[in-house]
Amino acid sequence: IGGVRSGMGYCGVKNIKELQEKTKFVQITSAGLRESHPHDIIITKEAPNYGIEQG
Repeated sequence: IGGVRSGMGYCGVKNIKELQEKTKFVQITSAGLRESHPHDIIITKEAPNYGIEQG
């Protein structure tokens, strides 16, 4: 439930009803996901929960 509550905060809604009425789910491609993350930078140590798939 913590993830839902956090997402509600990002969307600026106070309850589930507002979440259903005021938000829109947008699905993006894997290429879009890669491009939306920082790239072309040198990271000395990858975070354990945030990696880039090689391939």
